[in-house]
This record gives sequence, structure tokens and C-alpha cells, in this order.
Amino acid sequence: MAIIKRYHTTAMKTYNTACPRNCYSTCSFKVIVENNKIKKIEPQALNKSTPEGICLKGLSYLERANSNERILYPLQKIKGEFIQISWDKALSIISEKLNYFKSKYGSHSVLFYAASGMSGLLNEVSYNFWRLYGGTTTVYGNLCWPAGLEATRLTLGENKHNVPWDLENAELIVLWGKNPAESNIHEMIPIEKAQRKGAKLVVINPRRTPSSERADMLIQPIPGTDAILALATAKIIIQKNYHDKEFIQNYVFGFDKFVKSLEKINIQGASKECGVPVSFIEKLAEYIGNIKPMTLIAGYGMQRYTNGGQTTRALLALSVITGNIGKKGACWHYANLQSYVFDTVKEPESYYPKKEKDEPFRRAIPTALLGEKMLEIKNPKLKMAWVERGNPITQNPDSKQTLKAFKKLEYIVVVEQFMTDTAMEADIILPAKNMFEQSDIIGSYWNPYVQLKQKVIEPAGEVKPETEIYYLLAKKLGFNEKEIKNNIPEPKDTAIENWLNKYLKKYSNLSLEKLKKQPVLAPGLEEIAFADMKFKTPSGKIELYSEQAVKIWNVNPLPSYEILQEGQKGKQKPFPLSLMSPNTKNRIHSQFGNLKSIKALDPYPVVIISAKDAKLRGIKENDKVRVFNKRGEIFIKAKLDYSIRPGNVVIVNGYWNKEGGSPNLLSKGRETDMGHGTAFHDNMVEIEKI
Repeated sequence: MAIIKRYHTTAMKTYNTACPRNCYSTCSFKVIVENNKIKKIEPQALNKSTPEGICLKGLSYLERANSNERILYPLQKIKGEFIQISWDKALSIISEKLNYFKSKYGSHSVLFYAASGMSGLLNEVSYNFWRLYGGTTTVYGNLCWPAGLEATRLTLGENKHNVPWDLENAELIVLWGKNPAESNIHEMIPIEKAQRKGAKLVVINPRRTPSSERADMLIQPIPGTDAILALATAKIIIQKNYHDKEFIQNYVFGFDKFVKSLEKINIQGASKECGVPVSFIEKLAEYIGNIKPMTLIAGYGMQRYTNGGQTTRALLALSVITGNIGKKGACWHYANLQSYVFDTVKEPESYYPKKEKDEPFRRAIPTALLGEKMLEIKNPKLKMAWVERGNPITQNPDSKQTLKAFKKLEYIVVVEQFMTDTAMEADIILPAKNMFEQSDIIGSYWNPYVQLKQKVIEPAGEVKPETEIYYLLAKKLGFNEKEIKNNIPEPKDTAIENWLNKYLKKYSNLSLEKLKKQPVLAPGLEEIAFADMKFKTPSGKIELYSEQAVKIWNVNPLPSYEILQEGQKGKQKPFPLSLMSPNTKNRIHSQFGNLKSIKALDPYPVVIISAKDAKLRGIKENDKVRVFNKRGEIFIKAKLDYSIRPGNVVIVNGYWNKEGGSPNLLSKGRETDMGHGTAFHDNMVEIEKI
């Protein structure tokens, strides 16, 4: 008699979820699970912003979730090597260190550093834990977007824009410093639909990108001079009588002063300053002044210069004086925070709020100056660091200083999925959850949906979600049971759902059950932002003239062009090349690059240099070169490009030092003119053939 073997298998299940990475799109997608393994990823068409599915990075979640390089157990560094230890031992060591440093030096001898590696409401639990600990040294500001956030807030009162699909209604689309074909691929769908209806596309970028291949006009200014280009364009618009007088009369504050400030702008001089021919500036003014409705989409790169906030205000002025605010197809696209419905302050990075006297987080340092300030601060000095959701040794400016600061610490704990540059410096690594191992609620700074990132599998190995780590550590430290219960959810799924429901119960159209089925448009969404022409500014109007700009940031109350601290008019010799470090379509900053599927496309960093600059230096394609300045050096291969503006070179950000080097080995820690942003791009270098 034949014996029939029967194997128990779990039926495939399909879940709706969303990507929690620091990316414009925040794509919705479906994930198919079998036997606690991610098997397949498919599009979720119910999100009108991301209907065609996720990008290459999203597709690589299949590999990322199942990678054999993932950290699955607590690791302790012993004599330079990482050894697997038990959770009990790891938490015992960490609690002993936390108690020791707090008792001897005070709780602010510990640095709590959290970045934007994974978004979600549960991130609040981290701060709750450290508040119970008594406070720590934290960081303020942001590596990404705050100069532009603050510039927009000063001008319009808040950060919101029309829904992404409204782009189809535009007759003119200006991509100023943005390359959505690589950094926001779903935005190209409505752009191309608008073009098929006859819309014009203008791209303004020192680089020729995949986005500019679709353009009717490409303008390539000198990096850091976008403000003078915008102000010259504004002057021509007003001189030619293209501006919208009725809109300005009704809704704009400070226009006359703005016009007066433009008197000092000489069009020929501006052309020389930004490196754009007068004929191009005139054509841009003609387009913006006469083709309506216009949507101007500003990228985040320009506001990562020391003049970034004022540059953003100058660009935004073009939308304002032509009346392209609050209408279908007419919009300023920078950041849309309408889905951040659970945030009491929607622009938390815009300024460092004054803390109340009883606030335990009494000391914070700027993230733009992380390494420098870690080394400087005293009373108490930093002794220990806890890092989660970030890789500061790679991603923060002045990597050498940052690395030096971390090496001076007595103890480091890193919560991480992979062995990053920062994790390599840890004394203990705690394995972090991936996006499929715990439910959370996320918003987006581009699409208008509130979404549920569902738990679809049990954590791999001995991985514990950060909320559980904090719960167990709070118990080890002997925190008050009532305070633990009020601030940290218990380590079980029902407790997490109850925690999330605390936020959802404020809104009748939001529930976990509904969010499990589909993304939900944010409560109170304005599909056309500012359609009511109400602006949360001191004057109640759009403010070209901003007294807040002077009071808070000590900058010109009007949009102005300010010379970079290091750049075109700075000390060029002996470093004459402007280094840009944009994003690449294959990584989200320093995430995803360690995966085999991504390495096959991007195996190592290269420096992109114009053929003209390469010839001057005797450099040929694929030559090994030294990229350097007084802060550091990188040895990588050169890639010649005939379309990049001479005088500029590119090394995309996100490469780990062990892959060949991050461009932040060359950058200096500087803050932007407003918002406490990070001015990565004030960065001059030289290149020589090895």
C-alpha cells in the first residue's frame, strides 16, 4: 500500500500595504504572502497617485525581506568582531550602561539620533521612552527639505499643493531642480498626460536628466544661482506686463516692495551670474507670464545650499505674481502635508521650538553640524549614542568629523537591519523590523492619502519591533508600570492596533478595517490647495514681503539672491568644480544599495564630469580619479558626460564608505539660511587622474 505524504502549507494571502520610505510617492501596493514569506509584489490601483505600481526599489523588497545579509539577532562587538548574544544579555548590558551614564554624567550624556529611514506614527514611542528616561541630547533640523518648507510657510502660510493628478490640467509645467523620472516616477504619468493634451514642459537643471529628455526647453544654470535667474525672470514678467494685477491686488502682500527690490536686478548681469543666456531668460518669462494655468514643481536639491530658503522664495514668487495659486492646473508643488492629519505641528523641522522648563529634552544639536557639535558639547560631554532609522556616518555631512565623533563615544547602540557604516561602529546592534513585520499608519509629503502599512508576516529570526525593544528595556530599567502602559504599547498585535486606533478615532472616515482594504484620502483634503484663497500668514495674504523672515531667520524680508558661502563667488581655487550629490533612482539615500539586484545596476560610485573638464585634466572614461578638497578625498572611476554643465561634477549620494565612499566625505556641515536644513551642496572640489 502506497504511503501518501502530506505537507501542511499555508494558503497564499494578499494584503494591501504602502511603502514607508522617505520618498515622494509613498506607493500603495499589494503583497502576496505564503508560509510567512513575501512571495510577490503587485500594484494597487486604488491609489490614484501611484496606480501603476512601485519602482525598482519597491520591487526589491522581495529580496530585502528575505536577504541572508539581514541582521536577525542581537550582536555584541567583542575584540572587533560581532558575536551573537541573547536578547536578555543585550538588554541587560544596555540598561546597565544607561543607568551608569545617567547617574554619573546625567541623562544628556546620551545622544538619541533618529532619522527618516522608516515613517509611521509608532516612531513617537521612541521619544516617549527617552522622555521616561529623563531626556537625552537630541538633534533638530533635517537633512532633506526644511529650507523650502519654511520658505513656503513664510509665503503661503502652510505647505500644501494640488493633488498629483491635477497636473493633467496644467498648460505649462516647470520642473525646477527636480528629476521626477528618477526620484518621483509616478509624477511623470500626469505630466505626460498633460503633454499629450498640448502642455509645455520646461526643465531647469544644471544636469541633463531623463526628465529633461521630455522637455520643450532645458535651462542649465550655474548651481546655487537659481534665485537670480528667478528674480530676473520676475522682472521681465513685470516689465512686459505679464503679471496678474487683479490676483496681486486681492491676495498678495508686499508686491510694490518686491517690484522696488527688482530695480537692482540687471538682466545682463543676472545672465552672466547664473550662466543662462538673456534669450533663455526672456523665453522663460514669456512662457510663465502667458501660458496658464502653470504648475511650478521645485526639487529639494536647490534648497540644500546656504541660500536655499531665499532661493525657494524667489521661485515661488513666479507662481504668485502670475496668479498661479489656488486653481486647477495652477500650483506651487513643493510639499503636500495634508495627509499629516495626526501631527499637531506639520512642519516640525522648520524651526527649533523653545522647550518648556519641564521638558526633559533640554539639549539639542543641529543635524547639519552633527559631527562638529558632538565633539564640541560639554556639561555633560556625550558618552553614549542610540541610533535608529538612520545611517549618519554615511548620510550626514562631513563624514570624517561624524565618524571621529562616534569613535570618541564610550558606547554605541544601533538598531538596524543591515551592517551599515554606522552599524559597524556599534558596540551592540539590535535587529530592526522591516516594513512587513509590524503595522503602522503613514502619510505622504506628495500624495494625499492616509495609509496602513500592514503587518503581513511574523518577524524573522529573533527580530523585535522597536516598540517591543523599548517596552522590554523600560521594564529592565524599572520604569513606573503606569507610565510604561501610557507611553509604550505592549508587544502584541492587538496592543499595536489599539494604539493606532487612538489616532484614528478622531476621524469618522478613518478606521483600521477601511485602511486594510485601501488607502483613504486625508480628512479635510483640498484637492486644489488654497482654492478658498485663505492663507495662514500674519497678513492673511500671500506674503512676498515677510516680517517673520527677518524676525525668525534674520534674512531679507523679500526674496533675494544671496552669494553661496562656498561656490561660484566663493574661494574657487584650488577647488574649481561644484559637486552635486543628487539622489539616484536605485536607492533611497543609503538604503537598498546593498541588495544584489541593485548592485547589478549600480555596482560602485562614479564621478560624472563634463567632457570639457575631463579633457583639461587628461581624464578619460573609466579612469580612476581622486576627487578631493581640504575636507577629504574619494578614489573612484570617472564617467564622462557631454550634457552636464562644465564646472560641475556629480556623485550621487547613498553609497556606503565600504562601497567606495559617500560624497559626504567631501561636504562640510552647514545650515541653510532658514529652517535649520543642511547645505550639502555648497561644496567645491578638484579632480585629478591617478
